Amino acid sequence: MKSLKPFILFSLYLSIVSLGNGCATLPDVSKVIEEAPASQQPRKIFSSKGLISPEKSKAIIDRLQKSADPADFLERHAAVVESVTESPLTKGNKVTLLADGPATYAAMFQAIRNAKDHINLESYIFEDDETGHKFSDILLQKQAEGVQVNVLYDSLGSIDVSDTFFQRLRDGGIQVVNFNPLNPLSSHEEWGLTHRNHRKILIVDGKVAISGGINISEVYSRNPFRRKHKVKAQIHWRDTDVQIEGPAVAGFQKLFLDTWQKQKGPGLSQSNNYFPDLIEKGTALVRVVGSTPGETNRIPFIMYVSAITFAENSIHLTNSYFIPDEQIVKALTDSAGRGVDVTIILPGTTDSKLAFYAQRYHYSELLKSGVKIYEHKTSLLHAKTAVIDEVWSTVGSTNLDYLSLLHNDEVNAVILSREFAVEMEKMFVKDLENSRQITWNEWKKRPLFLKIREWFVNLFARWL
Repeated sequence: MKSLKPFILFSLYLSIVSLGNGCATLPDVSKVIEEAPASQQPRKIFSSKGLISPEKSKAIIDRLQKSADPADFLERHAAVVESVTESPLTKGNKVTLLADGPATYAAMFQAIRNAKDHINLESYIFEDDETGHKFSDILLQKQAEGVQVNVLYDSLGSIDVSDTFFQRLRDGGIQVVNFNPLNPLSSHEEWGLTHRNHRKILIVDGKVAISGGINISEVYSRNPFRRKHKVKAQIHWRDTDVQIEGPAVAGFQKLFLDTWQKQKGPGLSQSNNYFPDLIEKGTALVRVVGSTPGETNRIPFIMYVSAITFAENSIHLTNSYFIPDEQIVKALTDSAGRGVDVTIILPGTTDSKLAFYAQRYHYSELLKSGVKIYEHKTSLLHAKTAVIDEVWSTVGSTNLDYLSLLHNDEVNAVILSREFAVEMEKMFVKDLENSRQITWNEWKKRPLFLKIREWFVNLFARWL
C-alpha cells in the first residue's frame, strides 16, 4: 500500500537525503550474468535430507526443461541466482496457489487453528479492522492454548494502528516486535525511514508457510464488483499468496528469525521447535529469495532481470507498483524484440496517483517494442507475480520499483513446476478478462499534458 500522509512523504525525502540512501544503486545484472558459473555445471538441489547428487540434480532439471521446452532457460537462470545467494533450491515441496484475499485468509486461519508448537507472523500492515480483529482473536486463543505466537509488524505500514491494538496482543502473552520504529530513539538498529519490512509471511510449526503480497487488512476481503461513490473506501484489492509445505519452509523460517534477532525481539524459548525435520510433501522445486537493504546483490532484482533475460517463449507478469529501472525495461523490450510473448497486467486503479503516473511513463517504450500492457479494471491490483516459459513462477512481496528493490526487506518464492505454472497461467488469463488492453495506437494520441505529467513525476521515481 502506497498512500502516506504528507508529513511522512516529507520525512521520507529527508531520510533519503540525510542518510544517503538515495545514492544506493542497483547491480549491473549483465555483469552478474557474465561472471556466473557455466550453466553446464549441475545445479545444487537440496532435499529434506540434504544436498542431492549432481546426477540427480541434472535429471530433475532436465525433466523440467523437457516438460515445457524452454531449452536451457532453467539452467542459465539457476546458475545466475546461485551465484548471488546461499538460499537453496529445494525439492519435494507442495505449493498451493492462493489466488486472492479470501482464499489466503481461509488457508491462514486453518493453519493457525492446527498449530501445535508456534506461530510466526510477519506483515507490513496489520490493520485495526474486522480482519485484523479476527486475526488477533485467533492468535490470542492459540497463545492461551500454549502455542507460542510471535508477531512482526512494520511501524510505517501500520502507522494508523494505535499501540493499544498491539498491547492487547502483548497482554495475552504474544511477543510483538515493531519493525524499525519511526521514532529514531526507539530504533533497534541504524535508523532510516526508507528501510521497511515489506514481507508478508506466516509460518506455523516450522512446517507450513504462507507468503505473498497480502497484508492483514479488510481491503482484501471486499467484493470486487461492489463500487460506491467513495471508490477508495470500497474497492477490493486483488492479490496473490502461496502456501508451501516441505523443505522450503525452513527458508522462510530463517528469514523471520534473522529479522527478529536484528530487531532485538524478545528471546525465543528453546522449548519451541522452530526447525523440525521436514518431509517431502510434493514435487515442486522452491527457492526462497529474500533481501535486506545494504546487500550489494539485491537478489530479487537479479532474479527478475535474469529470468526475463533468459525467457524463450512467454513472460506473464503482474505488479502493483511498476516503476522499473532501465535494466528491467531493457530486459522486457529485448525479450519482446526476439519474439517472446511479453504481457504485463498493471493497476488501472491505485491508492497512489504519483506511482500510477510514474508507471505510465514507461508505456511508450514498452508498447513500441511489442510488449502487451493491460490495466486491471475491477479491483486494485496488488499482486506481485510472474510465470515464465510455463515452468518458472514467482509469487512474493517485491514490487518492481526502487523502494522494494533498494530499500525494503522483501521475500519471493520461486517455484519450478510445470503443474504450478499451469495454475498460474489460469489465474493470469482470468486477470486478463478483468483488464483493459492499452494499445500503442491509442496511447500515442493521449494529450500532451498527460505526457508532461508522467515525465515530471518520473523524475522522482526513486522516492515513490
